[in-house]
Amino acid sequence: MPDPSYVHGAGDVPLLGETIFQDLRRTAARFGDREALVAAHQDRRSTYRELVDECEVVARGLMARGVGKGDRVGIWSPNRYEWVVVQYASAAIGAILVNINPAYRTSELEYSINQSEVSFLILAAGFRQANYKSMLAEVKGRCPSLREALVIEDGWEALKRDAARVPEAALHEVEDSLQFDDPINIQYTSGTTGFPKGATLTHHNILNNGFFIGETLKYSEHDRVCIPVPFYHCFGMVLGNLACTTHGSTMVIPAEAFDPVITMETVQKERCTSLYGVPTMFIAELEHPRFNEFDFSTLRTGIMAGSPCPVEVMKKVRTVMHIPEMTIAYGMTETSPVSTQCATDDPLEKRVATVGRVHPHVEIKIVDPESGAVVPRGTTGEMCSRGYMVMRGYWNNDEATRQAIDAARWMHTGDLATMDAEGYVNIVGRIKDMIIRGGENIYPREVEEFLYGHPAIADVQVIGIPSERYGEEVMAWVKPREGARPTGEELAAWCKGKIATYKIPRHWKFVDSFPMTVTGKVQKFKMREAAVEELGLEKAAGMRTA
Repeated sequence: MPDPSYVHGAGDVPLLGETIFQDLRRTAARFGDREALVAAHQDRRSTYRELVDECEVVARGLMARGVGKGDRVGIWSPNRYEWVVVQYASAAIGAILVNINPAYRTSELEYSINQSEVSFLILAAGFRQANYKSMLAEVKGRCPSLREALVIEDGWEALKRDAARVPEAALHEVEDSLQFDDPINIQYTSGTTGFPKGATLTHHNILNNGFFIGETLKYSEHDRVCIPVPFYHCFGMVLGNLACTTHGSTMVIPAEAFDPVITMETVQKERCTSLYGVPTMFIAELEHPRFNEFDFSTLRTGIMAGSPCPVEVMKKVRTVMHIPEMTIAYGMTETSPVSTQCATDDPLEKRVATVGRVHPHVEIKIVDPESGAVVPRGTTGEMCSRGYMVMRGYWNNDEATRQAIDAARWMHTGDLATMDAEGYVNIVGRIKDMIIRGGENIYPREVEEFLYGHPAIADVQVIGIPSERYGEEVMAWVKPREGARPTGEELAAWCKGKIATYKIPRHWKFVDSFPMTVTGKVQKFKMREAAVEELGLEKAAGMRTA
């Protein structure tokens, strides 16, 4: 009888039993003069000692503004020096940081502020073509919990000056009262109900996940990690920031958002030893006409994650980009996020064609989605994970929490996977119809709910179709109302500014009906098959991934 698809990541290194800021202080005590944070695009640098000092000042400034333990502090900004400081300063006083996607527009901003009852919002003045200040002004009157908003460009220095009103002893008293199981972070993931859900994460969840990511990558005070992935997502703030600060490594921010040339320039100039990205980012770098101009010889390791990783891309990253110890990681926001990861010395085929093995102190099982029974090795089933990294639950949403986490505290991922005899995991599909476009999770139901608001649409179904560049693209099949003749261009223009750009369908198809089962259930897999054929996407559909 084959072994069951169950593994436990037993390890010799214990979990950290401390809060995030306690850990940062401990790192600063060991590596105070080493560089902690480089924001290349802002020309800002700080050592670990300087970073702790600035975080303390901002923490006291927040206290002076009335922010206390358990209060929700929203941050709506692209990757900046200040984002990192707010991440650690809010943790120092036990405030719960609410990450707001920089791509959000008015309806999503309003929902996230109200759902988590953000009382203090820190925001950039704007990002790219989006004016955050004007968008906030539009929704602020409909956000009763929001008592103050601070624009980084206008009020950062004033916030720091306000620290003078709160003695250091008061901050230390608050710090001493915190427990590592306290919630510290809310990250929104789109939901199948049509509304995003706030995954609530603790110090213990994300500090330890960051620590063991750093352990897997063999980080030390000599590593310099280039982080072009967004901080609002676990990839940036956990795999990036917390993996660094638990090991005395340097966080290097190349730009506010991903740019292939700036990322490659930063790797070269800052002599980075590690590089992160979703597959789309690595593809953009490898295929850029200036790729050969840059020196990648300092790179040793890194992480490709966030969406299915094409095997051929992974091979090129190892060879052409000279990153011999590149790894693939798998996880989800609800698990802080990483559950499995390749080791830097795994056999090549395992490192490029699987999502690795179970992380330390994590359990994984693969079960029959119908019965819940553990399946034999090599058999496809739903991936479930359990351990310190499973979120507390969805913020103010007990029903969704019960649907995701069972009575035995197993997190049901919705992903279909197999486990081989050695414990390596391969993701083969998804039970749910979530679309992953360039590392962004998109739930069709949320986009459908929004599109239903257009007067020309009678019915709509949203699917993911394969894309060589992004992994998947969004497609909408629209059944127009009687007499209406909408076009894809008109509908896309109507979406602009109301939902995040990455959620707006790239492809539109107008139909009289959808393929259905005899019981009336829409067959999205048939829609996808038809789209692949009609749009000539057979090559993208056949790409091998881990």
